[in-house]
Amino acid sequence: MTAERSDAVPAYPVGLRLAGRRVVVLGGGQVAQRRLPTLVAAGADVVLVSPSATPSVDAMAAAGELRWERRRYRPGDLADAWYALIATDDAEANEAASAEAEERRVWCVRSDDADAATAWTPATGRTDGVTVAVLTGRDPRRSAAVRDAIVEGLRNGSLAAPQRRGRIPGVALVGGGPGDPDLITVRGRRLLAEADVVIADRLGPRDLLDELPPHVEVIDAAKIPYGRAMAQEAINAALIEHAKAGKAVVRLKGGDPFVFGRGMEEAQALAEAGIPCTVVPGISSSISVPAAAGIPVTHRGVAHEFTVVSGHVAPEDPRSLVDWEALARLRGTLVLLMGVERIAAIADALVAHGRGADTPVAVVQEGTTASQRRVDATLATVGRKVAEEGVRPPAVIVIGDVVAVGAVASRG
Repeated sequence: MTAERSDAVPAYPVGLRLAGRRVVVLGGGQVAQRRLPTLVAAGADVVLVSPSATPSVDAMAAAGELRWERRRYRPGDLADAWYALIATDDAEANEAASAEAEERRVWCVRSDDADAATAWTPATGRTDGVTVAVLTGRDPRRSAAVRDAIVEGLRNGSLAAPQRRGRIPGVALVGGGPGDPDLITVRGRRLLAEADVVIADRLGPRDLLDELPPHVEVIDAAKIPYGRAMAQEAINAALIEHAKAGKAVVRLKGGDPFVFGRGMEEAQALAEAGIPCTVVPGISSSISVPAAAGIPVTHRGVAHEFTVVSGHVAPEDPRSLVDWEALARLRGTLVLLMGVERIAAIADALVAHGRGADTPVAVVQEGTTASQRRVDATLATVGRKVAEEGVRPPAVIVIGDVVAVGAVASRG
């Protein structure tokens, strides 16, 4: 095909099924390094012909993902091939291999001269079983930009393309992250876009609910601390009822479903009812909220460990499962969730068991949201400060020397 014809005639898009079929790649440089993983993933019988290769390509050969013949191209290398990628730095070898491909009717991609090729490689992206391939002729950067926009739209749900065939009704337990709607996972956001029913917690990313289509039923399962609550049994029953009605149900929870989120109770109830359940992990507030406030939960030379503790039960309460004496002996970071109402008693217990009264404490309210605020104190003063500042849930409490590290970083 001449340059004039390639400009005038559009390429015919097609998906090649290369599983078990011979594919020859000439050249083991950066182009091969980018293209080989996709060919291997497609199940192709890949033969690499090149005297040298990048370390990544070498590793693929060592792992048995392809066969590597350590030499230059020679006539006959494309015999029985279904597809060829020519990507060497030898112009004469490229021309000769391209001519052989034309003679043998092997579809051939040329990295050095697209107009001399019989096939072009599109900008390709994949998400949830969908392959997006974009060709814009001589503008590969535009192809990549269009691909990225489409793939990102499919992943985050902004491009509405819900799955219709083969969708299995069931429930997805989705961790929505600490509150900022941008911190939900890509998979969680896509499942929200495909949902028929969303049962949402108060601490989930509420802003995402406004983006749902009008037909989506939103059920408020808010468990406002020490106020109105939807009993867990009622939540389980709602999940089962809507799933049995053939609906795609998302249980949208704050943070991660299994970090003090009672997600396993819901998963067990669904399993007992024979309802398929998908668990989508979320970013836990125990790590993300301190980070948003400039506090690392670990830091070299300061803390080599961090422990996440539920503070919803006071230390002296017989229902408590926490060994506060052991926690007080730890030198690392303590992260308390659901501890605002009990922080004075918790601080007293830690000091009584040996943790220094001057240990730095930071209380981060509504972390990652527009209402985020941070109150700094020590174990000796945190109970009083929380009361004076009117701190209310949700808040994450960080105890340990990393609080001072974060304060220095934020001032810097």
